[in-house]
Amino acid sequence: MPLDHRRLHGPEDSQPPELWAAQPRDGGGGGEDEDEGSGAAPRDPCALRPLFARAGLLSQAEGSAYVELSGGTKVLCAAWGPREAAEPGAAPGAGRLTCDFRRAPFCARGARPRPGGAAEREAEREAAAALREALEPAVRLSRYPRARLAVSALLLQDGGSALAAAISAASLALADAGVEMYDLAVGCALCRPPPNDGDGDKGDSSAGPWLLQPGEAEERRSAARLTVALLPALNQLSAVLGGGRGGEPEGWGRAMRLGVEGCQRIYPVLRHCLLRAARRRDGA
Repeated sequence: MPLDHRRLHGPEDSQPPELWAAQPRDGGGGGEDEDEGSGAAPRDPCALRPLFARAGLLSQAEGSAYVELSGGTKVLCAAWGPREAAEPGAAPGAGRLTCDFRRAPFCARGARPRPGGAAEREAEREAAAALREALEPAVRLSRYPRARLAVSALLLQDGGSALAAAISAASLALADAGVEMYDLAVGCALCRPPPNDGDGDKGDSSAGPWLLQPGEAEERRSAARLTVALLPALNQLSAVLGGGRGGEPEGWGRAMRLGVEGCQRIYPVLRHCLLRAARRRDGA
C-alpha cells in the first residue's frame, strides 16, 4: 500500500497521556507549574540570572544583537541608520531615534491577548516608548542632523525582565551598527512581591524584598515593578520605569541602588560581546 506523504504518521507504539499525568514531578506539585512548587528553595534576591549576549547576527541589518536570560527570556534586536529623515520640516540640528517593539505570537505561555488586538498593540507601543526613553540619552543624536536611526526589538520568549533585556540588546545593536554613543545603555529589572497578609498599606515591613531580574511568574505575582537603565561608564541613569505599591520611599531608594549595581555587573558581559563581534568582523 503506498504511503500518503501528505500526512504525518504517528509512532507505532504510544502511551496514554494519563500515564504521565499520574507521575509527580520532583519536589511534589504533580499538576502545578514548576514555579509554584512549594519545595523550591527561596532564591537570593540580589542574584543575577545568567546572561548570554551576541552581536552581529543579522546580515540584513546594519547592526544586530541577541540577548538571552536564563529562565527563558530571549530578545532579538536590529538597528539601521543613519538615514535621511523623511520629514521635510525636520530640525537641522538634531537626529531622530525611532524604536519598535514586537512580541512574537509564541513568546508567552498560557493565555495572552489576541495577536494584533488593541490590548497587545497598546502594550507594544508602551514598550517601544520606554525603549526609546532609555536609549536616547546614550546616542549622540547631535552627530546625525536631519537623520533617522531605527531600532526594532522582537521578543521571542517572555521569561520575565523582557524590557530590561530589550534595552541591553538594542544598545548592543546600535553599537554594532557603528552609531556614535556616549555609552551602552544597560537594563536591569526588579520586582517586589505583595505583602504576606495582602495588605499593601503597612509599608515595607509587611512586603517582601526587591528581586533582581525577576522571572515571569515573579513578575506576574508582584505588587511593584521597576526597570533601571544605566550608562555605567558615565554613572548616569538614562531611564527609570516602573510603578505599583512598593512601600515607603526608602524602599524605592533601595531598589534603585540594587538596580544600579545589577547594571554595573552586567556591563562587562556586554562589552565583551562587542569585542568578540569586532574580532569576528576583522577576521572575516
